[in-house]
Amino acid sequence: MAYQHVTLEQKQKAFADLREVKELFASRGWFPGTSGNLSVRVGNFAPDDFHFAVTASGKDKTVHTPEDYLIVDQNGKPCEATSLRPSAETLIHTEIYRLTRAGAIFHIHSVYNSIVSEWFWDRKAVPVTAVELIKGLNIWDEDAHIDIPIVSNYADIPRIVPEVTASLNPRIPGVLLRNHGIYAWGANAFEAKRHIEAFEFLFEYVYRWELLKGRQS
Repeated sequence: MAYQHVTLEQKQKAFADLREVKELFASRGWFPGTSGNLSVRVGNFAPDDFHFAVTASGKDKTVHTPEDYLIVDQNGKPCEATSLRPSAETLIHTEIYRLTRAGAIFHIHSVYNSIVSEWFWDRKAVPVTAVELIKGLNIWDEDAHIDIPIVSNYADIPRIVPEVTASLNPRIPGVLLRNHGIYAWGANAFEAKRHIEAFEFLFEYVYRWELLKGRQS
């Protein structure tokens, strides 16, 4: 089976990658309710002609079923006849894939990333300076400083996409939705996982550092 540039073997590999990451992230409590979404690009990497495997909407990510994932095209439309619906936020994935060379995009919810996104909303970015885990984002400057962008969290997903586009920074493989969660990406599933883990460490660090500063003031 193939749709254009996607073979059955590529589809199965993508689903296996998603299953492995889903199980790990679920064990860390990063998918409360049915929240979060994951995707892995398959086949062609052309910016205007690509496909990716994505988690289906409304699924309990703490369990595995035969209907957890589906393949969609560059517009986020299913490539096969199916009763499954792609995640409601698939349009954000399509935009990130279109504008980057990402091979995987992961989106999770945590208390820390939600709190810091609200705390720093006025500056539209979470500032982090001289924390070792910045290197997990492949930034090796000594005493590096980064600003992790924050964008609006509209109920109407297409309204979010232009803000994501405007916020993309080749140096920072992630973007926060206000009071919602982090999107992180990488060249493949392994790199995207590493970036999610680095971001989550940094968010917790910033949260706790802000608490300490508040006690000293």
